[in-house]
Amino acid sequence: MAYSKAEQPPMITSVEKQTPLSRIELIKAADARLEGHFASKLQVNRDLRRTLVSFQANKNEPGFRWFKYKEGFSSALVDYVLDRCKVTKGEIIDPFAGSGATLFVASRRGLSSTGIELLPIGCEIIKARREAISHRSEVISALKKWKASNHWIELKQQGISFPHLAITNGAFPRSSDELLGKYLRAVSNLKQQSVKTVLRAAALAVLEEISFTRKDGQYLRWDYRSGRRQGEKPFNKGTIKDFNVAIREKLGQFIEDLDGSPSLLDLAPTPRHGRIRVIYGSCLEQLPKLQASSFDALITSPPYCNRYDYTRTYALELALLGVKEDALRIFRQRMVSCTVENREKKGLDAFFSPKTFEKAKAIFQSQELLKHIVDYLEALKEEDQLNNNGIPRMVKNYFWELTFTLIECWRILKPGAPFIMVNDNVRYAGIAVPVDLMLSRIAEEVGFEVERIWVLPVGKGNSSQQMGEHGREELRKCVYVWRALK
Repeated sequence: MAYSKAEQPPMITSVEKQTPLSRIELIKAADARLEGHFASKLQVNRDLRRTLVSFQANKNEPGFRWFKYKEGFSSALVDYVLDRCKVTKGEIIDPFAGSGATLFVASRRGLSSTGIELLPIGCEIIKARREAISHRSEVISALKKWKASNHWIELKQQGISFPHLAITNGAFPRSSDELLGKYLRAVSNLKQQSVKTVLRAAALAVLEEISFTRKDGQYLRWDYRSGRRQGEKPFNKGTIKDFNVAIREKLGQFIEDLDGSPSLLDLAPTPRHGRIRVIYGSCLEQLPKLQASSFDALITSPPYCNRYDYTRTYALELALLGVKEDALRIFRQRMVSCTVENREKKGLDAFFSPKTFEKAKAIFQSQELLKHIVDYLEALKEEDQLNNNGIPRMVKNYFWELTFTLIECWRILKPGAPFIMVNDNVRYAGIAVPVDLMLSRIAEEVGFEVERIWVLPVGKGNSSQQMGEHGREELRKCVYVWRALK
């Protein structure tokens, strides 16, 4: 967000020189006031397990288990919140659609749905599921033939060289690299678009299994067998599957989920199933284009304010989908600021009306706890006490961009429509950032009623670095339930 002086979101900085202790005292006092304000809304919900609000509960779900999209929540959670919030008709929106759990569960329940997703990997997963459902017979037939044959192994043509990015070079053992290339070549020769899409999706789904890498939040971890040095202690990810083994297992899983019982056909479009619409792009760019008061509920989980960089952790998948180095940097920048490499977004005023821009600035300016936290982090940055100087900018911009997002979400929801969000609190330099309370306070000023904040019975820990320097502090993991007041 590069702004002129007139556009710069105002942040309070201390007039007097303050000690780190006095800044911490200001944070604690503001935090206590905010927690007091929402004390009656914070409710421990023993129905909510960590597996339910993460990908874990999808591991055995037909169709949802195809792709290990661990940043997403489970299909069971979508069912749960729709039941609890009594959403039985209309259209649902997910502005951070990911791999589409909200969309497919809503469709199964007879609700139409709209998802906004920026990263091609999420869009490709959604597309593959839809193609498999819509063209079931021909897809099952093709999958069975491919699983039983050596079609790609016997291909006389040269395989497609994997389009590596700088951070993925050398990710596969040579034998799997060659077999993957031949498989991709054989898929590219097909004419049936639906079959091509599903077979390519199967390759996407096994990339981590056949590689020397493992997704680890902020980056890819590399197995010592790759020859890359990473950290002091060598990392061993365990079994690295041969491509032929991995792809046949995945094709078998696809077949079972399409042809078995229960099956992905439970999600198939029928007269009682709702349509699914996917809008490709950033929610900051796309939400303002949607009609006001047109959605009956919103269920989502935005990127957390935790430094995780999806453009790195999904680098193998993005590379296979043809994303180049320059495009990777652009995707990273267009995402909601959640990593230290995010810079201030330029030209946000081009997407939002002057009225919305002024409203966002006024709300943002009034966030007392946010100001004190950013002030504290900026002071540590000046004293060279942060492990990354991009942290203050990331935290500030995360809440600034989500302020716009919440304003637009309120605008497009019908009066009384529920807004459900899964998010985590975070901790930096020993200071807990209560994302749940801070976003709920912003939501109130936008026009939402905070109905409840469901707290998981078991919170989450901190990084080993945080615990080593500042001790362990359990952080809340929550599901927010707000209502759009109009």
